[in-house]
Amino acid sequence: MKKIEAIIKPFKLDEVKDALHEIGLQGLTVLEAKGFGRQKGHTELYRGAEYVVDFLPKVKIEVVCSDDVAERAIEAIQAAARTGRIGDGKIFVSDVQEVIRIRTGERGEDAV
Repeated sequence: MKKIEAIIKPFKLDEVKDALHEIGLQGLTVLEAKGFGRQKGHTELYRGAEYVVDFLPKVKIEVVCSDDVAERAIEAIQAAARTGRIGDGKIFVSDVQEVIRIRTGERGEDAV
């Protein structure tokens, strides 16, 4: 099993969610996040005073899926989240050793 974590622009969340739903993934976790990458924030003007916005609003999506679906999920996230501009985000993929459904005690892919 794989855990896919994607950090994307907030306005792309619905498109990514719909893309994952289309390939058959049912569950995902969404967290509001702030951060920066290469763009290192930007400066803004407020009432004549310039200030630096270091941390930009982002959304972090987490999905756990079977190995055979992982590549399709990555491609779906990448296609739906891409704007072509700096700050589109990152996708991290890691192995999951065990999943346990708390309610039933199911383990492995049955618990996903």
